[in-house]
Amino acid sequence: MTKICNLDDIRDDESVGLSATINGFIRTLIVVRAGNNAFAYVNSCPHTGAPLELRPGKFLSHDKQNIICSTHGALFEINTGLCIFGPCKDKYLEPIPISIDNGKVLCIPN
Repeated sequence: MTKICNLDDIRDDESVGLSATINGFIRTLIVVRAGNNAFAYVNSCPHTGAPLELRPGKFLSHDKQNIICSTHGALFEINTGLCIFGPCKDKYLEPIPISIDNGKVLCIPN
């Protein structure tokens, strides 16, 4: 397993953007923390392929309930990556399987 970051590197109900080597390829990722859990996705909108962040490392809507695409305002569920609003409705962000072990966010290889 590859360490992506420490869970404590992310404030609760916040997000970070980072790069990690996943299955031999460098990928740009979104990691969102929800309590003692985290969710990770490839930082690419399914509509245009553009990066999602509003500002560097900031991916969440104002109310912190969804991931938002800065290009066209699409909203994605944090825990599933499902687009619930916008031109890519019913499509998903590409998930990165992770686990948390001793405070480390680890990528589970495919």
